[in-house]
Amino acid sequence: MTRVDPDPASPDPADPGGRAAFSQVLASRRMCRDFKPDPVADDVLDRVLAAAFRAPAAGNTDALDLVVLTGADTARHWDVTLPADRRLGFRWPGLMRAPVLVEVIVDPAAYVERYSLPDKAHSGLGDGAEAWPVPFWFVDGGAAVMAVLLAAESEGLGALLFGVFGHEAAVRRALGVPAGRRVVATVALGLPAPGGRLPSRSARRGRPGPGRRIHRGGWAGQGPAPSG
Repeated sequence: MTRVDPDPASPDPADPGGRAAFSQVLASRRMCRDFKPDPVADDVLDRVLAAAFRAPAAGNTDALDLVVLTGADTARHWDVTLPADRRLGFRWPGLMRAPVLVEVIVDPAAYVERYSLPDKAHSGLGDGAEAWPVPFWFVDGGAAVMAVLLAAESEGLGALLFGVFGHEAAVRRALGVPAGRRVVATVALGLPAPGGRLPSRSARRGRPGPGRRIHRGGWAGQGPAPSG
């Protein structure tokens, strides 16, 4: 019998303490909208950023980049997404104190190229980005974002995921992002200010419990889903 050594980065499934620690990180994660301006230590930031590259990627496609702005460089984001003349009355002024902004960038062309290779060509997804019924560059980018959010929580940092929406092209130009890449979202990182993790108005709406959204054996939860 061939002995396969476990991945040293993988948790020990027999370690209940590890499961408990993960459950605690998952349960305690909250978005933060008010930050202290204190810089994030380099080693802490490196660990949080590295978590993005532990996320899954379709076909193991190498298509994720992070543009990281720290300190005064964060103004390069805000100057094109929230110019100074629009900041008066901004609901979350403490967000602009975040000492780190991470732009999550994906490359759709890399997925098309990967799926045109012999082991994936049968899928037809190498014919072009329009051949993908679900654009997995956004799916995988979202998985990378969640890994960053959880890593930030485990390091005691606050984090906020937010979109660039109509400012995507301006953000790409300001940061020199190559043509064809897409900005999935921005993640702000830093130490939370007091009260910075209070629920937003949207969060106060609440969510239904998982039991209402998990459908076992089919949508009705009583067996295989009917055809059609």
